[in-house]
Formats: sequence, C-alpha cells, structure tokens
Amino acid sequence: MTSFAFEPNARPLAVNERAALIADPGFGRVFTDHMATVRYSANRGWHDAKIIARAPMSVDPATAVLHYAQEIFEGLKAYKLADGGVALFRAEANAARFRNSARRMAMAELPDVLFVESCRQLVRADRDWIPDVEGGALYLRPFMIASEVFLGVKPAAEYLFCVLASSVGAYWKGGARAISLWVSHDYTRAAPGGTGEAKCGGNYASSLVAQADAVARGHDQVVFLDAAERRYIEELGGMNIFFVMDDGSLVTPPLTGTILPGITRASLIQLARDEGLTVREEPYTIDQWRADAASGVCVESFACGTAAVVTPIGTVAGPDYQFTLGTGATGQTTARLLQRLTDLQRGRAPDPHGWLQRIG
Repeated sequence: MTSFAFEPNARPLAVNERAALIADPGFGRVFTDHMATVRYSANRGWHDAKIIARAPMSVDPATAVLHYAQEIFEGLKAYKLADGGVALFRAEANAARFRNSARRMAMAELPDVLFVESCRQLVRADRDWIPDVEGGALYLRPFMIASEVFLGVKPAAEYLFCVLASSVGAYWKGGARAISLWVSHDYTRAAPGGTGEAKCGGNYASSLVAQADAVARGHDQVVFLDAAERRYIEELGGMNIFFVMDDGSLVTPPLTGTILPGITRASLIQLARDEGLTVREEPYTIDQWRADAASGVCVESFACGTAAVVTPIGTVAGPDYQFTLGTGATGQTTARLLQRLTDLQRGRAPDPHGWLQRIG
C-alpha cells in the first residue's frame, strides 16, 4: 500500500501569515498545514494512509505509549534546489533506520516505501512552507507510537505512524559557530545491549539532565563517554562526533550498538573518502583527545546531525581539565565538509551517490 488519500486542510493559514512565520522560523516551532498518518493493527497490517490537516491528537489515558514508551522517531529535511525544484535528502536511509529502531523497540516495522512516500506526499502538499532564509528547509519529523489501549507489559498490537513538517532556518543563529562541550563523567547515554542505536525518545529524555548540567556549567552541549569504562568518547546528546588529525585523516567512534548511526555521519564519511581522505571508525578515549589536542595531533573536531548539519567544536572541559581544539574556531576541514554537504543537499553540486530524491 503506497497510495495516500488527500484530505486538504479546510482552513490553511493565509499566505501573508505564512510568509510572516517563515521569514524567521527559528527551529522546530513553525508547523505546516498538513501531516501524514498511517495506522497499523495486527489483523489488518498497515492501512488508512492519509495526508490530513495538522491537528491535536486525542488519545485514551490507557494508550500504551503513555505507559511503556514504545515510541520511535526520525528527522530529515526537504530542500529547495538551485533550479527551483524540491528534493528529500537520503530519505531511504532514514526509512531503514526507522525500521531498525522499530525492531529494537518490538514495534511493527513500517515498509521503507511507505515511509518515503509519506514524506514525499507531505512535502508535495506543503512545499510553499519551505523558507528562503539562510539554512532554510522543511524539517520532517516521522514518528510512531503504540496506540493500543491496553495496560499490560507486552508489545502493542496497534500503532500510529505520523509525519509532521516544520519550516526551519539555520539551527545556530548567525551560522555555524565553534561550540563548547562538557564531558559528562556522571551520566552515560547508552550501554551495550541497550537502545543506543535506536532513535527512541527515551534516549533523549535520559540525556537531558546531563545536557542541563553542561549548560549550567557554561557550555553548549554535553558529550558522553561509554558506560562500561567511562573512557571512550561516544556522541553528544543529539549529534555524532568527528576528530580531524594533523595528517588530514578523520576519526569517528565506531557503531558498536551504543551510538546512533547518523545519516549525516555516514554522508560526511563518504564525502571525505571521495576527497581521498582517510576516515577511521575506531575507539578514541578522552585521555587521547586531551593529549592529541595539546600536542597538535588533533587539530579540529566537529559534531554533526540533521538539525545542525555540521557544528565545529572549539573547547572541551571536564571536572578537572579544559582544552582547545586548534585555534578554537572553525577549522578548514570542518568548513570544507560543511560546504560540500550543503552544496549537494541544495543542488549546487553534483550528486554522484544519488542521495537527492526530487519531488518537483
């Protein structure tokens, strides 16, 4: 099933009101007129695919997700291209990760074709919401919840899949800037055998106290160490991390089950290798990072994710240490990879890997 019934919003926002909202949308606060929904039940499978008016949801207090947290989500963007068209970026990769997250959370697995088509149909309906501002895009938030009304500890038999669209500008006001990290030695994000590689809300909820601690200490983001030894760098609260060495090579923590396999991470690895750079996916400790930053072996570092794209890291601090990466500003490799990725996403450069899926 890939056909969607279209039930247009009877009261879409007026053109002038929409224009005012998307002139400076910020991130994650401006939503479009429509949303996509698909339902699942054990006896019917996936059914009732629709594009409908975005509206509040009404759920029974005994809905399973409210009690047992069977919930997963994704994040991807649709971009205006240089020729005036619109395209999704690597939606198939998001679909595959969504399916893997569902499997880990014992949820029904949405077929990739249905995931991608729901995004395509929603963008087609609300493409006028894509802002023309710097960094402007339509951020898509597919998510799925256990919708069965039942109080029992078991995988739900019913699910609701939904895609929201949000008009967004650049994640960081004024463009990418070098951020400051706090290394958490008190909290961990995920443990072997846990849900670290699944994109579920619980991973983010558990990271918030560490992120709040980082902000309270005067830093922008938290970076987590591994749960077993508290030595190996894993990821930030919502972004993967890279280290740029003085020989031009890149290092990033390996995907061993505790780290989210980022789509932006995978894209940057490929783009770097396209340039002839060596990229090593290998463990890297906080002690190594400190020593390499001090000696000049590690000359840059950056974080990456769908929302912020590529974010340079300037300084890092822990309970009894602080160090600077390079000059503390955006490094050359970081800036070049950011430019290469954004040029590709917006159709200003060739797309040799077929990552853009044109909608119109």
